[in-house]
Amino acid sequence: MNSSTSLKLRINQKVGVLLIIIMALMVINVTWQVLSRYVVMSPSSFTDELARFLLIWLGLLGAAYVAGHNEHLAIDILPQKLTGKAKDKLMIFIHFIIICFAIPVMIFGGSNLVYITYILGQKSTTLQVPLAYIYTIIPISGLLILLYQILDIKSILHHHKNPK
Repeated sequence: MNSSTSLKLRINQKVGVLLIIIMALMVINVTWQVLSRYVVMSPSSFTDELARFLLIWLGLLGAAYVAGHNEHLAIDILPQKLTGKAKDKLMIFIHFIIICFAIPVMIFGGSNLVYITYILGQKSTTLQVPLAYIYTIIPISGLLILLYQILDIKSILHHHKNPK
């Protein structure tokens, strides 16, 4: 196992734990929402908004997580047909295309969104949480995707040099 794979496994483990925590919070939140509405007959005012924010974090962080496992949505007809150097070149190209999306859209665009909402002081309606905090997951997920793609390219190149 090379250093890229080791780093990727450590990051995957930490992101996986964070996803479990977010999912557990969502379950607790939605359970409380149902109980407060139908058992206590006094609906909680914050649970809808919190569930929405947790879902945003879960979706974007989950997208980065599956990208780290190379299990993201893909059409893999061509990679399955290729072998050797041709497959390696194709995989590097695919990782490069993902990088070309992650940098401008998620990292720069997400950072710009965070900056604008922070400067404007926008807050959520019920929880009064600055929306910039909610949107920080966009550039964070973009950075994780970028890191995963770089590590995958490095791993392919390392395997190409040392084909043991």
